[in-house]
Amino acid sequence: MFSGHRIAVVVPAFNEAEKIARTVRSIPGFVDHAIVVDDASTDGTARIARRSQRRGLEVLVHERNRGVGAAIATGYARARALGADVAAVMAGDSQMDPADLSALVGAVVSGRADYAKGNRFAWPGVCRVMPPTRLVGNFVLSHLTRLASGYTHLFDSQCGYTAANRRALDAILAGPVFPRYGYPNDLLVRLAAVGARAVDVPVRPVYGPAWRSGIRVSRVLGPLGLLLVRAFCARLGRAFARRLWGSEPLVELPPS
Repeated sequence: MFSGHRIAVVVPAFNEAEKIARTVRSIPGFVDHAIVVDDASTDGTARIARRSQRRGLEVLVHERNRGVGAAIATGYARARALGADVAAVMAGDSQMDPADLSALVGAVVSGRADYAKGNRFAWPGVCRVMPPTRLVGNFVLSHLTRLASGYTHLFDSQCGYTAANRRALDAILAGPVFPRYGYPNDLLVRLAAVGARAVDVPVRPVYGPAWRSGIRVSRVLGPLGLLLVRAFCARLGRAFARRLWGSEPLVELPPS
């Protein structure tokens, strides 16, 4: 429990047999439910995760590889079914500092936000830690996502270290989530469309010496670009509706 709130952590994992046990062990003790979602790994990730025997641990397995966004959606749905007040996401590759989780969760349980996301660019010395290609890519995508979503105060759109309350989960799970690496952008766009309150929280960027990106730019760029263009057009449409009718025909977030 965290300040009287039930907390779940979703851990999407694909072929993380070498790191998943360390990730599960690192989840802070205030977390009530640790939900590992094995996205059809072939290296025994699920089997190793189950050995951790952590209190509140569940391991869910996709029969076929569906992508990190789909794995997170599976974890979110389980967290909601378990009655979690807040669901956070920590990657299975140990690239998220568990010491930052309390700040993310705290921003939500305090009522300041429906959705808190990590901002590695707000961490001192990020330019010395984040690989140059990732630094440039995140910088560009963050600006495009700000334009598409209207969340002009947010940055580091690609950071998957997040915490969401029940209202945000309902908005996210209202439709199919972008299944692969464009999912952070998809979530921000759909949360903005329903008026969710989102905030940035500084988090420490973690990249080990053997870090290697699993993103295939050629496979991500097209679908992600289309997603952002559609979101920007939808945002313009909502702005036009406000000017035309004096109100925006949006579905409000349900009460918590």
